[in-house]
Amino acid sequence: MNTTITRYFLSYSSVKLPLKLVNEITEADLNYRNFYYLGVFNAAGQLLNCRKIVYGEVESEHHYRYDDNGVLTWAQIIEDDEVREIDLV
Repeated sequence: MNTTITRYFLSYSSVKLPLKLVNEITEADLNYRNFYYLGVFNAAGQLLNCRKIVYGEVESEHHYRYDDNGVLTWAQIIEDDEVREIDLV
């Protein structure tokens, strides 16, 4: 079974992939935010998807894949209708 966990954050702290989301907030805090990051994590705690939400709209997205050892192997970044795929192997 592929269990995922959705968490919410105010920012990220690194330009390296995968993004390192920081300053976690609760779902209740979303009512008071103009923007936030929505992160979807697998059971191992690896970030699978990240969306930057601004005024309720998705501004950018990151999608990640890992190998069996937990090493990031692929990333897709979507910004301004531009899709970039990065193979990291």
